[in-house]
Amino acid sequence: MITGPTFEEMLHPNKIAPDIREQALRAHKEDPLAPINLFNITWRDENNTVYHFVLPKEISGVDANIVVIYGKHFPSGSHKVGAAYSVLLEMELFGEVDPAVHTLVWPSTGNYGIGGAWVGGRMGCKSLVVLPEGMSRERFERIESYGAEVIKTFGSESNVKEIYDETKRLRASGEHIRILNQFEVMGNYRFHYHVTGNTVAELASELQQQGVGNGKIAAFVSAMGSAGTIAAGDRLKQIWPEHKIVGLEPIQCPTLFNNGYGAHEIQGIGDKHVTWIHNVNNMDALMAIDDMDCLLGLQVFAEEGGHEALTAYYGLDEQWVTQHAPLLGISGICNIIGAIKTAKYYDMGSDDTIVTVATDSLERYHSVMADVAHAHGTLDIPRAVGAVERIFHGAGTDWIMLGTPDARQRWHNLKYYTWVEQQGKTVEELDAQRDPAWWEAHQARVQEIDERLVALREAASAGG
Repeated sequence: MITGPTFEEMLHPNKIAPDIREQALRAHKEDPLAPINLFNITWRDENNTVYHFVLPKEISGVDANIVVIYGKHFPSGSHKVGAAYSVLLEMELFGEVDPAVHTLVWPSTGNYGIGGAWVGGRMGCKSLVVLPEGMSRERFERIESYGAEVIKTFGSESNVKEIYDETKRLRASGEHIRILNQFEVMGNYRFHYHVTGNTVAELASELQQQGVGNGKIAAFVSAMGSAGTIAAGDRLKQIWPEHKIVGLEPIQCPTLFNNGYGAHEIQGIGDKHVTWIHNVNNMDALMAIDDMDCLLGLQVFAEEGGHEALTAYYGLDEQWVTQHAPLLGISGICNIIGAIKTAKYYDMGSDDTIVTVATDSLERYHSVMADVAHAHGTLDIPRAVGAVERIFHGAGTDWIMLGTPDARQRWHNLKYYTWVEQQGKTVEELDAQRDPAWWEAHQARVQEIDERLVALREAASAGG
């Protein structure tokens, strides 16, 4: 069995054995497909610095500090690799997956499937990634480059039901199939609760030492997707009870907002259902974001005309733009817009820090950006300035729903239609999620899993 870090080592990579850490950091640059790169699944770089940047107020247009943690430098190019690793590790540790016997199925709309293809290959497993056919070309190329097979289902980002139908067919095809469903398995939740949540909490004090914020995180803002990433907010609210957890979804498919349906272009945000691992009873607000704002907002960071506007008109340092523009993808722009709306709605000021996430980066959307340029034209400085003013500075406080008791009840009840009617959960299991103790029990399993992995290492060392 090939394994990597514990949850605690992903949170604090300086706790990894020095020789292993040194090998991993070297492989990160020289041999990114080597299994030792499993020990690079962390939000911190070789200097123990969190992958993050403070969004310039010239872009945000608000006084609050908007901090973006980004996933580009994770193995596979997205932090979703951490969720994929945690899910597979847990299943192996508890005897549910045998790499010599089982074929892994990773249901995804993109980054989790890419992460699963990478992790599965590094841990000696055969992988199938189930992905809607309408996702970006770069996603399919990356999955296949990691040695996994792709099964394309109908539709695009909004067609998660079709992914479930295919995984059901695969499950029935034989005992060798194991489904690692990011929308259901709690390993995804645990990675973000413990690793992402505690990383952000530690970042708060590090930022304060740099003169940014008051040492607290006022809000964590994330589009749901599988609802793994937003689990970081559960940890942050335990530290700061006044903390706000803000979830985002597309205006074009506002499932939680008004039971809506449709298709949208914010790749990475699955919808038309409420995921099993989403603690909706802890969410303070729901905001809906226009998908075209996300595409056209990313165009500012993708094209030369946008870069020129950011430097010449808004006065940003050219080197800053060159270094940071490639760190953003479509969902990253969505999250930034949501963070701006959060700052405005809650009237947050210069002492307040809002954290959001760039799940992946521009490298996954060059083909999409080419389509945007073809349909809407390339940017010159005036058009880029207009985009910044309208999309970022002009982000309003419309399409916001507070997490009132009634709203949370509706969000919770929506789980019934996917998980009880379609996916075999019981009403008793669903009702149990209303109790915070259900979530706390899953959070507490982090220590149990770490202890099991450490015991496995010790047994292997003694046997060797």
